[in-house]
Amino acid sequence: MNDYILPVKAELTQIKVDDIRKELPDLKNSFESKSVTIAKWLMEWIEEGFKNNTVDEKTLLPSKGDMAYMFGVSIGTIQNSLRYIEDNGYVESKQCIGTVLRNPATPVKKMRKLTSKREIAINEIKKFIIENNIKIGEFLPSSRVLAGIINNSTNTTRLALEHLSNMKILEHKYKNPNENGWILVTKDFDFIQDLSDNENETLVQKVEADLKNYITENLQIGDRIPPHSELSKTLKVSIKTIHDAFKALIDEGILLARRGRYGTTVLKMPYDKNVNQKKETSIFASAPETAFYYYERTQDYIKKMISENYQVGEKLPSIMELSKQLDLSPNTIRKAFQNLAKEGYLAFSRGRYGGTFIIDIPNPQEQAFKWLAVNPQYAKAYNKELSTEN
Repeated sequence: MNDYILPVKAELTQIKVDDIRKELPDLKNSFESKSVTIAKWLMEWIEEGFKNNTVDEKTLLPSKGDMAYMFGVSIGTIQNSLRYIEDNGYVESKQCIGTVLRNPATPVKKMRKLTSKREIAINEIKKFIIENNIKIGEFLPSSRVLAGIINNSTNTTRLALEHLSNMKILEHKYKNPNENGWILVTKDFDFIQDLSDNENETLVQKVEADLKNYITENLQIGDRIPPHSELSKTLKVSIKTIHDAFKALIDEGILLARRGRYGTTVLKMPYDKNVNQKKETSIFASAPETAFYYYERTQDYIKKMISENYQVGEKLPSIMELSKQLDLSPNTIRKAFQNLAKEGYLAFSRGRYGGTFIIDIPNPQEQAFKWLAVNPQYAKAYNKELSTEN
């Protein structure tokens, strides 16, 4: 987990295409494909930038659209070029951040992200070479044929072949990489026999596994897990990724999410098959349930408001008006409206004269709810009282 970094976009500076002072490559007369030609040009420019101190490792490349306009190519070609130079350690891309420059001469910690399709294709091509006993000096199938064999797209397969060529594992004899011309140069490489069981995971799945290890090493049943923001920094991923991994662990019964200051606590140890549930959790409403009760309390208030102030056929204030009036989010009002519509009290109409109309007058009644917050000492006394009654 400490082998990764979590970039802060506010600390990065994006360079503009107008700031790039290097003569553009001649794409028409290049022996190599446009994406490779642009990639090699970018690598030269990045090397010069680090030597001249005009860029650093907090510099973002211009947007793909701006770069495509600068080179006069498609965004897809730029995307292929960026993948090529990322394989060689000159940049690192991260969703919602951008493409960050890296000094290939300086080892740096990487950003944490998904295993790419290109990496999977590279491994599958290596596997194909070994399993089919391709000899040094022999030709591989064309990228189109090979794409079908390894069950990948032609474009991704071509990028994988170009990467292997750059690593001196393959050599390409023709300008057009769609043609036959990939020759095996060496078999001195490693590959993973079954990548699907090791690396082909979503980032959420990887973080889920890391969270399980974190809980096992640092927490016990009943302990409160650190907040999303803290774990985001620890595991070097976004808060959204932590949130999605939490949901998976909640579904597995490892974590218990509770609203307010109680937070999310450990319900069982990740690798323990036995569930040692704490007493207070048996009468504690989960976060989804408490969210439901929140909407239910809101709709009970609206029921009372309707019964005291409205008649059948009258129009209710808009969601935004009620949101301001009740100091609640529009989404809370909307869900309460939907629940009341399902119960047959409201109907929705679109158009100029549309809105939310009352079709029946509710009879609001007090309802009992599950406890939303339970003191462990009270839970102990509560369970003792129950056992005495039984």
